[in-house]
Amino acid sequence: MTAFDPGPAAAALLKIRRARSLVEPLPAGIAPRTEEEGSVTQATLAALVDAARPAGFKVGATGRRMQEYLGVDHPIAGFMEAGNVHQARADLRFADFIHPGVECEVAVRLARDMPPGPCTPEQAAAAVGDFIAGIELVENRYGDLQTLGTPTLVADQMYHAAAVIGDQGGLDWRSLPTGALRGRIAIDGAERDQGITTDLMGHPMNGLAWLASSPVIAAFGGMKAGQVVMLGSVTPPVWLDAPATITVTFDPLPPVTLRLG
Repeated sequence: MTAFDPGPAAAALLKIRRARSLVEPLPAGIAPRTEEEGSVTQATLAALVDAARPAGFKVGATGRRMQEYLGVDHPIAGFMEAGNVHQARADLRFADFIHPGVECEVAVRLARDMPPGPCTPEQAAAAVGDFIAGIELVENRYGDLQTLGTPTLVADQMYHAAAVIGDQGGLDWRSLPTGALRGRIAIDGAERDQGITTDLMGHPMNGLAWLASSPVIAAFGGMKAGQVVMLGSVTPPVWLDAPATITVTFDPLPPVTLRLG
């Protein structure tokens, strides 16, 4: 296999994004061929948008329902830009997003650096400062995922558009049953779905440990204290066809709200 240059693929994905076009399979001469190449392309894309040290990362497809929905059998990770991560409540324009959807997530804020490489759930938990509720705003800018290929999906941040993250509200998260919290997502006040954090690879910290050892984190050189990590959705995405107000709750954590107007 010839050496891979991630620059052309990253530039092509950025051009597609700025044109607000759907992501089609990239030309064979520049498309990433493996998840490792997709991860290096993603890190190159991050540098192109001034996010070489991102605000954090999202881990997608950590739950059985999400993996079945996406047709994959393992998680996929992506970086998050600082300007796209909002605290507690966000007011964004529906028209600014392509086929938007929302997800019911938990997240952590790191209290210490996490180097790339093998990591146990216990080591992952030791790096966590806050355990919080979150909403991920995603865009369905893809056609047939089988044709597109997982490496390009990795390179393009796997649906990510924005995130809203909460706070702990003075709670000691280590005293909570973080592996068995029930999350609920409501649209305009009406509950649309619910799920439990047990479905996130058995426990959310398993997802954080997976992320530390992933090719994406290897490409970024590790995770840093202060970064936020979205650990996956306990429900499939709720796709929106009109402006709406979205609320996610994981009692007893404070809720988070996104208004798409």
